[in-house]
Amino acid sequence: MRYVVPFSRNRAVDPFTLMRREMESMLENFGRPLAPATEEAEEVFFSPVVDAREDDAGLTILVDLPGVDPEDASVELAEGVLTIKAERKMEKDEQKDANGVKYHIAERAHGTFLRRFTLPWEADEDKVEASFDKGVLKVFVPRKAEEKKRKKIAIKAA
Repeated sequence: MRYVVPFSRNRAVDPFTLMRREMESMLENFGRPLAPATEEAEEVFFSPVVDAREDDAGLTILVDLPGVDPEDASVELAEGVLTIKAERKMEKDEQKDANGVKYHIAERAHGTFLRRFTLPWEADEDKVEASFDKGVLKVFVPRKAEEKKRKKIAIKAA
């Protein structure tokens, strides 16, 4: 690959080379989970994939949570804000670690997931449904029946 910007012989001080290296490193690490700040850090956040789709009936949210037990996930709706929280625990056997077993690679994300969605319309809180199947959390938030649909009005030109 040829670069338009000239570079100096001393690459350590060339800002464009340093910037290119930093961007390549950032792109290389983009898909990897965030590591804890320290070895003692107890809580790490992970970011599962989320799909949100809306229709006339309401809002459906799908969250990929493989490896999460349904008991470790919660869904709350309060004051027009839907909160989804889940925790994926690291499968680490303390007895094995005491016997000298150690991880060489641990790339699977673990920790806490928290996501909030502000609803642009009033929800029917009594009819919110949540189900968990094959590692996917599905949440359906229906619109309140009294809410009127918006009607688009055509503008006539004179």
